[in-house]
Amino acid sequence: MNQYLEPVAVPDPAALAHVQQLCDVAEPYAVGPELDALFTEAMNESNAWHAARSPFFAGLWQSSPTAGKPLDSIDELRRLPFVHANFFKAHEVVSIPEQDVALHVTSSGTTGQKSQMFFDHWTLRNGQRMVARVFDSYGWLDEEPVNYLLSNYQPRPGLNLGTSFTDEYLCHFTPVRSVEYALKHTGSGHEFDPFGCVRTLLRYAEEGAPVRILGFPAFLSFTLDRMRDLGIPPVQLNPRSLVVFGGGWKGHADKEVAKPELYRRIHEQLGIPDERIRDGYGAVEHSVLYMECRNHRLHVPTWSRMLVRDVRTLEPLPFGERGYAQFVSPYITSVPAQSVLMGDLVSQHSPQECGCGLPTPWFAVHGRAGVSRNRSCAVAAAEMLKGTS
Repeated sequence: MNQYLEPVAVPDPAALAHVQQLCDVAEPYAVGPELDALFTEAMNESNAWHAARSPFFAGLWQSSPTAGKPLDSIDELRRLPFVHANFFKAHEVVSIPEQDVALHVTSSGTTGQKSQMFFDHWTLRNGQRMVARVFDSYGWLDEEPVNYLLSNYQPRPGLNLGTSFTDEYLCHFTPVRSVEYALKHTGSGHEFDPFGCVRTLLRYAEEGAPVRILGFPAFLSFTLDRMRDLGIPPVQLNPRSLVVFGGGWKGHADKEVAKPELYRRIHEQLGIPDERIRDGYGAVEHSVLYMECRNHRLHVPTWSRMLVRDVRTLEPLPFGERGYAQFVSPYITSVPAQSVLMGDLVSQHSPQECGCGLPTPWFAVHGRAGVSRNRSCAVAAAEMLKGTS
């Protein structure tokens, strides 16, 4: 068994029994009335946990229209109070003692607003277990050694970016043959190294082992541009290779390549099959992974629920309507981020509209509100692309 699939226990089995039971559901896309009831009870436990340990959330919970009344059904998720993701850019709030913080990560690069998030052992390990289960459901946990190209920051002392941490532990899902980074540590910062990425891909093609490319899509796109500009013909990476993107193009939209076009170029220039090119959505403020299916739709997993709220009234919207994304999940015990309103504009859709066979709803991301004030890892990373293409 992969180490990230191993059991992990909640901090308080009595207070969080339903949270434990929900997070122990191994199938990442299971649905049914029993799971809806379990999710509701787990959210009640999560709200009680944070209200008892976070003065901030206690005040928010008691000031809600129903004054902290427990949820009776999954349909009542809409009345949950939520915390805007921007709140975590200006405030550090925790629901655990300082000595229980196992990891502290930030959401942005060297400048700009940073979300400060804190993880205890349960939140960290269970979050990783959720990701491992999604990978396992697609057959991506393997014993064959893999060559990695991480389109992310090369580690350095003191670097605590959430995206870098995620890509590092994703390397534990298969034995590591070798690792190279797109953003090299120079001693005074990080620089995008397109020539190094090109050399790495050519070497990996010659070696013939499976390759995994993880991280920001912009860096792989610019690497493919550089290969084309240098007149380098397409290469054939091992067909068991895998591309999993995380992060976006925010801050560099003028050079963004639409997903279908980028996926086509990856297949044409690197030989990786379309079904093994996926994007993932996540945020340091909400560490549940939303992974594209084979039809490239972002499905909501069993351990989470999603609402879409009107940008003016904040009222919940039906399938197909665009608004702010609100993510709800009881898994987190370290920070009162069990109900978070994001700045992303999304629409949610029924599983039947996808056709991949997964029974959970999926969503499309249509943009981001207030990008000038909401920097992320992708923003800081995109600034490194200026002048390199």
